[in-house]
Amino acid sequence: MLRSCISKRLFSTTRARLDTLAFVEAAGGKISPASLSAITAAQQIGKPITALIVGEQGEAVSSEVGKIAGVSKALFAKGEQYNHYLAEELSPLIKDILSSSSDYTHFVTAASAVGKSVLPRLGALVDAQPISDIIKVESENTFVRPIYAGNALATVKSNDKLILVSVRASAFAPAELSGDGSVSVEEFATVFKSDNRTEFVSEDLVTSERPELGSASKVVAGGRGLKNKETFEQLIEPLASKLSAAVGASRAAVDSGFCDNSLQVGQTGKIVAPELYIAVGISGAIQHLAGMKDSKTIVAINKDPEAPIFNVADIGLVADLNEALPELTQKL
Repeated sequence: MLRSCISKRLFSTTRARLDTLAFVEAAGGKISPASLSAITAAQQIGKPITALIVGEQGEAVSSEVGKIAGVSKALFAKGEQYNHYLAEELSPLIKDILSSSSDYTHFVTAASAVGKSVLPRLGALVDAQPISDIIKVESENTFVRPIYAGNALATVKSNDKLILVSVRASAFAPAELSGDGSVSVEEFATVFKSDNRTEFVSEDLVTSERPELGSASKVVAGGRGLKNKETFEQLIEPLASKLSAAVGASRAAVDSGFCDNSLQVGQTGKIVAPELYIAVGISGAIQHLAGMKDSKTIVAINKDPEAPIFNVADIGLVADLNEALPELTQKL
């Protein structure tokens, strides 16, 4: 009996460390808020977190990674092929890292454009079923995710040895940068050749002094009811400026050319959950509601009293937006 107890204790002390590998995106020399939210989800899984940073952006934020609460180790993959987060380059890299050690049980990424592109490719490479867009961590292998455009929630349990997860940023608060930065950053030497036939050509970034839409605490969004681009700019922009809010739009407004598609809120756009969401001239199609209905306070302005947006609004104003918005902006 004594021998049995001793052998169990020896086994527990020599057991391999089981970690979560979390991919950290960066932009403009800063860690993306979505990645910080993904780290929060990784913390709730309850295992030590290894952060993965890549390319020039990763090098720029390497000192900041050590300050993220819950991160115990960081890996840095150097190489210009990772500068623009091409999924065709990132997926084999992450597979190589996960295969290089049996310590990893989870891979976590934000459900951003990069994460949505990387995760299915990685799932195919490691033969695991990804769980996408989670909004809650029930346990280390059980998660909650929305289905049917957010009209139902599915609780999903994974039996895979390696669990792949993407995280809806609006469902988790960003992890705090409260550490002392003492976490060491190790360079991961890649030994594979990706044979990638995709190459980065160029990018055209829309720059703005406004808050970033995905992480803004206040959002003013316009829809088809604004009729044209000129009205959109004349009515939405001044109100957003007064509130120091980000500007959003429905898909109908984006498809009609009222604004850039980077401002689209909805099932096929950005998922937001600000403290205040003002929907102007937006009817409330189910696809749009899926992207904003978790907002803390929803204000709807629409001349149609039967518009579906009023079913989720905390405050509704049935009025002509051409009259109501200038007055609201002036009084603010």
